[in-house]
Amino acid sequence: MSILDEIKRPIEKELTLFEEKFKSSMKSSVPLLDRITHYIVKRKGKQMRPMFVFFSAQLCGGITEATYRGAILAELLHTATLVHDDVVDNSYERRGVFSVNALWKNKVAVLVGDYLFASGMLLSINNSDFNLFRIVSDAVKQMSEGELLQMEKARRLDINEEIYYEVIRQKTASLMASCCAVGAASAGASNETVERMRLFGEKTGMAFQIKDDLFDFGTDDVGKPLGIDIKEKKITLPLIYALNGAGGSQRRHIINLVKNHSEDNEKVKEVIHFVKENHGLSHAEERMLRFQDEAFDILRTFDDSQARRALEQLVRFTTERKK
Repeated sequence: MSILDEIKRPIEKELTLFEEKFKSSMKSSVPLLDRITHYIVKRKGKQMRPMFVFFSAQLCGGITEATYRGAILAELLHTATLVHDDVVDNSYERRGVFSVNALWKNKVAVLVGDYLFASGMLLSINNSDFNLFRIVSDAVKQMSEGELLQMEKARRLDINEEIYYEVIRQKTASLMASCCAVGAASAGASNETVERMRLFGEKTGMAFQIKDDLFDFGTDDVGKPLGIDIKEKKITLPLIYALNGAGGSQRRHIINLVKNHSEDNEKVKEVIHFVKENHGLSHAEERMLRFQDEAFDILRTFDDSQARRALEQLVRFTTERKK
């Protein structure tokens, strides 16, 4: 049994029911759409986002029907952004499996993403879940802004730590934050408690993304080739820190390698070596653990409970996972 299976055991029944409801939320009378949504469901990941929704609801008053709808909404809108992302990035694989656009082409993939967005909107509107809809829509808006901010800065490779944190707060952490806020709101928590849980999710999401960045410089089998961020000219925290500590000529040399030689495996290895030598990994790890501690501090403002302990385990999982 995996660590995640162990953590999710208290809400196993709820997650099974959620999966059924999630599948039926995408049902369509168009056979092609049904085939594609069935494919999407089949290749879904670790269920981490629904786990954050359900445990947050438990912590803040209890799981309700609105909790299921909130989890489905978050998953529908997130899946839609992934389908669109693969089109934008010209990506034909996700976690070692063919993307929707690889199998059905870009036009179909964009329309499927639109369909998932609309399904999420209608689920919320038909059940008057306006607060949940606002929380998740705000996250999707931030994800788009974060992606565009990163694209704008990546052209000139002038990202400093402050901009990096803003990018990952919007691109990654906003979704985790919305899951925790939706869980709390679905349980009828006060606005103050919903905001506390949103902030907890944000800190966890920041730690999660930095861990992802660290994988790019490690040797773990994480389902993506080593140095893929460098090959995609993504400036991540370990590289930012290493560049800041480098002299002018070395800095220019490394930036030139990332900008103009990112397809050359030997040059990518040189960049990875440079980052390791200049303490980029240890700095990123220290920042990751700081965000983790801030998430724990927020959780400890709640009384001890099974849900709080499960969320603590989930936070630890995000920073200790091997892939």
